[in-house]
Amino acid sequence: MKDLLLSVAIGDICGVPYEFDYPTKNYNAVNLLHSEADYSDDSICTFAIAEAFLKDLDVSENLWKRCRQDPHRGYGGRFRGWLMTEDRIPYNSLGNGSAMRCASAAFIAKDANECEELAICSAMPTHNHDEGVKGAVATALTIYHLLHGKDKEYIKTEILSKYYPKWANKQYKDFHDDFPFNETCPLTVPPAIICFLESKDYSDCLKLAISLGGDADTLAAIAGPMAYAYYKTMPQELIDNAKNKLPLWMLDIYEEMNLL
Repeated sequence: MKDLLLSVAIGDICGVPYEFDYPTKNYNAVNLLHSEADYSDDSICTFAIAEAFLKDLDVSENLWKRCRQDPHRGYGGRFRGWLMTEDRIPYNSLGNGSAMRCASAAFIAKDANECEELAICSAMPTHNHDEGVKGAVATALTIYHLLHGKDKEYIKTEILSKYYPKWANKQYKDFHDDFPFNETCPLTVPPAIICFLESKDYSDCLKLAISLGGDADTLAAIAGPMAYAYYKTMPQELIDNAKNKLPLWMLDIYEEMNLL
């Protein structure tokens, strides 16, 4: 299945304007082709992890190297500190950065066990807190199972209910109005999964995630590949827009992933 990495980048790009500058809880106000849309740290980290997996590189080193090459893309404070050091010691984060960068684990894995192992590997350079690791595993397994034919009910019962039982019976409408800006896995991954579960197509999923009014680009970057894995299609205009914005090294990794 092609365009898998783009399904993350498109979510990131579409969400960027709404993270800080134009936050909204109005679904109809979300423009997925906003003039100020651009890729952020979410895409860089995702493609860096994918590159490491594809080329058998050290995950921590490649993540560090690629992010340092593009330093002004909205990295979190602790992650910026990690980038400034040479020793790259994990800092026990439970932030949603582990979930937004793990998708290639699902794309590359030959089975669910390998998917979980790769997801853990993608998290460990920085997000080695139990919740950080869990966020990556739950996200990657959701994408993996959808790529391999599982339905929404399976995701609800086997992922959402098991990893985040407090969210198992929640609907989008239950938390939309009071949803805060939060950058942790426990308050990002389950709502992103619910955005997918209640979506009608890829674009609808992104708009649901963005109009939560939270960490919009990361919510959309996590939910987007879930939606693409399930619906198997994305609007061509969003694909073209992402290709026009991403740097050459990312496009090269995207093309290499497409050959798998």
